[in-house]
Amino acid sequence: MRKKIMLLGAGELGKEFAISAKRLGLYVVAVDRYANAPAMQVADASVVVDMLDGQGLAAAVAEHKPDIIVPEIEAIRTEKLKEFESQGILVVPTAKAAHLTMNRDAIRDAARDLLALKTANYAYASSEEEMRAACERIGFPCVVKPVMSSSGKGQSVVKKASEAGAAWKCACEGMRGDKKKIIVEEFIHFESEITLLTVKQKKGPTLFVQPIGHRQERGDYQESWLPAKMPPAQLAKAKKMAKKVTDYLGGAGIFGVEFFLTKKEVYFSELSPRPHDTGMVTLISQDLSEFDLHLRAILGLPIPEIAYHGPSASAVILADREAEKFVVHGLEQALMVAGTEVRIFGKPSTRKHRRMGVALARASSTTLARKKAKRAADEVSIQYFT
Repeated sequence: MRKKIMLLGAGELGKEFAISAKRLGLYVVAVDRYANAPAMQVADASVVVDMLDGQGLAAAVAEHKPDIIVPEIEAIRTEKLKEFESQGILVVPTAKAAHLTMNRDAIRDAARDLLALKTANYAYASSEEEMRAACERIGFPCVVKPVMSSSGKGQSVVKKASEAGAAWKCACEGMRGDKKKIIVEEFIHFESEITLLTVKQKKGPTLFVQPIGHRQERGDYQESWLPAKMPPAQLAKAKKMAKKVTDYLGGAGIFGVEFFLTKKEVYFSELSPRPHDTGMVTLISQDLSEFDLHLRAILGLPIPEIAYHGPSASAVILADREAEKFVVHGLEQALMVAGTEVRIFGKPSTRKHRRMGVALARASSTTLARKKAKRAADEVSIQYFT
């Protein structure tokens, strides 16, 4: 049977997933709130709809009748996913998991209160006054971010009370969805942060991709590398925590589980029930990328092994202004060095700090791979037209 997948969110991660699905002969319907989104360019069909519009989302599902619904972003009317699931449509990984993880408050409460995972102290607020009080209770410095956002948008570090107003404004501007709620989180003085891509299979055991290190700016990932160095005991602890939370969520697919690492402790941070942006490094580090792994797990296909090619890295290519007309330059220079690749996402417009592509590299060490990826990314430039 030729399965039909409806992809809710058609950005760069959705595009790579759609390519993986097309390689196995699946029919892909890409859905997003704007036309010509990256995944729409490689899908069989597309729908432009605000996925917080429950009626519009239901109409798209009724028209295309998908076998499988794969959420790729946070801003979705998740109550509708439960309805679709009751109609016999497979929601990845489950409607419950999508609902819990689309909001930082739900998954964080479950991790701390139900699963007893170690997390930073935190509190919620629905107004600037509540946020200021929460900052005082948690203590400075603290991290302020929306309970629903994308790629770290709306996140800031508050070092003193006078910075709280700017943090509230930043969080509100970075919010996804219609839920005006933010989380104030204890600042963990971590030595590193990692993404542990966790693959829940329908039939086989839970698998783990080698840990991915990453660096952020403005709460958004700038570069990632694999494998990230971490003590074996901490890796074992992270795997145990990741399995515990993904078993609780259920279903099958890949989960991007994020952790903070101190000298002695492993803190659960966040979880995405889908491919993770830091995991784009897997496009060059191994034979089965995170997108291939996600698809195989969803379909119940075997994953006999993950074969790694060696230390690898990714570095983002960013726009620096808003524009509708632009061209990308520098690919020839970026690809001059052996062991480098570039992915241009094909987004129809730019804005400041918008991710427009990613450079990928392999080398004999992660340090060298990071340097190569950064050098390749720096060679790519965007020319704007008025």
